[in-house]
Amino acid sequence: MVMSLSGTGRSRRFYGVDLVLVLTTLLVAGIGIVMVYTGSRGALITSGSPPRYFLERQLLFVILGIGTAAVLACIDYRRIEIVGMVIYGLTVTALLAVLVIGRSVQGAARWFSLGPIEIQPSEFAILALIAAVATYCARRDEGLAWPDVFKLLALAAVPMLLVMKQPDLGTAIVMFVVLLVMLAVAGLPARILVILVLGAVLTIFVAAKVGLLHHYQIQRLTSFLNQDSHSAQVQKLVYNTTQSKIAISSGGAFGAGLNHGSQTSLGYVPEQQTDFIFSAVGEQLGFVGATTLLLMLSVLSWRLLRAAQMARDNFGRLLCAGLFTYVAYSVFQNAGMSMGIMPVTGIPLPFVSYGGSAAICFFAAVGVAISVYRQRSRRYA
Repeated sequence: MVMSLSGTGRSRRFYGVDLVLVLTTLLVAGIGIVMVYTGSRGALITSGSPPRYFLERQLLFVILGIGTAAVLACIDYRRIEIVGMVIYGLTVTALLAVLVIGRSVQGAARWFSLGPIEIQPSEFAILALIAAVATYCARRDEGLAWPDVFKLLALAAVPMLLVMKQPDLGTAIVMFVVLLVMLAVAGLPARILVILVLGAVLTIFVAAKVGLLHHYQIQRLTSFLNQDSHSAQVQKLVYNTTQSKIAISSGGAFGAGLNHGSQTSLGYVPEQQTDFIFSAVGEQLGFVGATTLLLMLSVLSWRLLRAAQMARDNFGRLLCAGLFTYVAYSVFQNAGMSMGIMPVTGIPLPFVSYGGSAAICFFAAVGVAISVYRQRSRRYA
């Protein structure tokens, strides 16, 4: 990626970059730009809006994301450990602020509006949690004891509860999955991890009983299990999923082609440029195109995992393990809900779904992983 003209440190600034990760990320992001345009064009034309509205904004988001990744890739990732708790504190403050002064859409207060850009703190909260957990665990060379587990649960509970209050249950679930994987990588025994999972199930049950979880959230989590029901209420709840499955199945082997396909062109799938963008891929590019995209996302996730395996210290390994889980689980959840095998939780498809905060955060994850990979063989005084 960069030619080394001499043996100086300056000429080796970008030495050791994982080119597979870089190229795969750029390729998937490029596909995402196309899908955002073709997935939203029909609905925008129908509503009388400029057909390139989402395209132009997504281009800006990707450029900002690439810049973020480049900066983080050039910075020694160990600096994150120094400011990890500060980042966590600032993010918690932002989550509190968004509940008070944030912009509300469809009953959810999740965004700050800064001109043409809307910032969603809950996306950054995932990265902040990863940094905080990695910082704490990396400083426990003797391993994690029960007091450490309780402290980490409290550390995760604060942003998770604030995110659920927005309400944004999907992001809270991602945060919990990330926490579990990072604790496993940190060496927490399997029996304790099982206890934590059972505790989470009990917590969800109690939260539903006391009203912390909204009734519609509970229905969204359970309705996908009964999609064939003839109940009008259930069919209303699974309408988005049903339209998404119709779009994917109508694509056949090779798809209807870009800007073709009735579900996508006529805007039958709600939120197709965001939550259900995988249905646009399935209808327009078919089974072959959708499978190819998932394979590329799998390669991207694998390279994040490989960075964790090659990290020179526990902090780098924990960071990349959390970032791998963040990306890989988001892929599984988004594609799964589009195909009706997972509940609808509003999780974006990494590097493909429309959205500024998500794009910047996913690119940031790649940037940090590149930094860890670059530093894998260096020695410090």
